[in-house]
Amino acid sequence: MTDKFQPLAGIRVVEMSHMIMGPSCGMFLGYLGAEVIKVEPPRGDKTRHLTGMGKPMFPLFNRGKRSVTIDVRTEAGRAALERLLATADVFVENFRDSALVKAGVDAETLRAKFPRLIFAACKGFLSGPYQDRTALDEVVQMMSGLAYMTGPTGRPLRVGSSANDIMGGLFAAFSVVAALLERREAGHGREIRVGLFENCLLLVAQHMVQFELEGRNPPPMPEREFSWPVYDIFKDRDGRQIFVGAVTEGQWATICRLLGLDRLLDDPALQTRMAQIEARAWTIPLVAEKIAARRFDDLAPEFEAAGLPFSPVAKPSDMYDDAHVMRPGGLTSSGYGDMTFRAPGLPFEIDGAMIAGGGDVPAIGQDNARILGELGFDADEILTLSGARSEAA
Repeated sequence: MTDKFQPLAGIRVVEMSHMIMGPSCGMFLGYLGAEVIKVEPPRGDKTRHLTGMGKPMFPLFNRGKRSVTIDVRTEAGRAALERLLATADVFVENFRDSALVKAGVDAETLRAKFPRLIFAACKGFLSGPYQDRTALDEVVQMMSGLAYMTGPTGRPLRVGSSANDIMGGLFAAFSVVAALLERREAGHGREIRVGLFENCLLLVAQHMVQFELEGRNPPPMPEREFSWPVYDIFKDRDGRQIFVGAVTEGQWATICRLLGLDRLLDDPALQTRMAQIEARAWTIPLVAEKIAARRFDDLAPEFEAAGLPFSPVAKPSDMYDDAHVMRPGGLTSSGYGDMTFRAPGLPFEIDGAMIAGGGDVPAIGQDNARILGELGFDADEILTLSGARSEAA
């Protein structure tokens, strides 16, 4: 790994957000070297206290940040936040527009006071009829058709991760980097608004355009019309599920030979791609029978050597036993209170190495003294601004 790729070193990001979309934006910018200061309410971001599937949200998407607690419900707190923003290059938020206006940190107000500030708003919707609606990842998946495409007919299913929140945060970070580049020449900031719904719309664009071109809705993915002879989940001798694909003429020939189905290659009815696809009703059971007679551990090296796309159907926990995931640099470790957890970094390499990063998860308000002190506040003022004094009372 390398710790030298920090193109955003010297950039200060103030992030006032919760859940995933805004925090992931801050995390991505932090990985690129920015100093990310997370502004939390006196008792901390509510995401810190989630359980179940919400439990990893705060530690995962807030690695490597500074934490400052400011009670923006008070006039003094709002003034302190403004003083902090005066030192910032970027402000990331994901709250309702009305709440920002009330706190005096809406885009119009801040850009008038700090023309070089880049304002990155992570919202449910872009400007338009729905701009004030409440949105969640699941909501936009239902609205956009993604849930319809994921589950079988009559059973719309959300994607099994917070895909839109994470990807929305990535688009926000991408836009911030572009605005920072522009600011070098233009000298002014920009107001950026990223929509969770519009992000999801991009994910279903291929299905929208299929309708545009063909005039019919594509069926859900579990019932899709296949474009390849083999693209299915099978079971091996031990009942282990395996996905195997053959999407080219060469792969079709390879899988037939590898599984001892050479007769299919000589069958006059299977000499074209379309013929192979149309024959799936009787060829796939033959492939399934051959795979069911062997163990995955024996098939895997043969599939890999032959260049066939394949994979076991894994659980997230299996990743901690995966040879590729666990290679040096594949995961980063982060401290979280008295615990340590391992998580993926950014999915690209620079000069052959992944970016060092992640960092530890900040405790609530752990950077109050340093950051607020640098802004000129004394110890008593910091206690008041952070809400600690009122909490103690």
